[in-house]
Amino acid sequence: MSARLGGAVLMATEVLFIEYPKCSTCKKAKKWLDDHGVSYFDRHIVEDNPQAAEIADWQERSGLPVRRFFNTSGMKYRELGVKAKLDAGMSDEDARALLATDGMLVKRPIVVAGDTVLVGFREAAWEAALL
Repeated sequence: MSARLGGAVLMATEVLFIEYPKCSTCKKAKKWLDDHGVSYFDRHIVEDNPQAAEIADWQERSGLPVRRFFNTSGMKYRELGVKAKLDAGMSDEDARALLATDGMLVKRPIVVAGDTVLVGFREAAWEAALL
């Protein structure tokens, strides 16, 4: 299994860390990776926004509903009224297409490591999956 990283291809054993560098949770997560000696490829979530097909793949691998990929505390999420759209039955396909329009809509950080996809930073989950 491989994943896209700009023009590069990641092998299944490599870790992709998708972040917004100004995000305090992303900073904490990155420090956790560094402190635990986890090597990773860094990807800026706004400069290299996840595409709908990637989000579909991550959704399938993580088993999470698509709504868990939204940055629900973000200004863009509120401005666009995304919660109401999701509650009204927005399809997964439409939700993924919306996520792909702007990296600021996407919850972060995201870690992709082989078949594991972690959305958000929960230390216990990261420890279980990455160490």
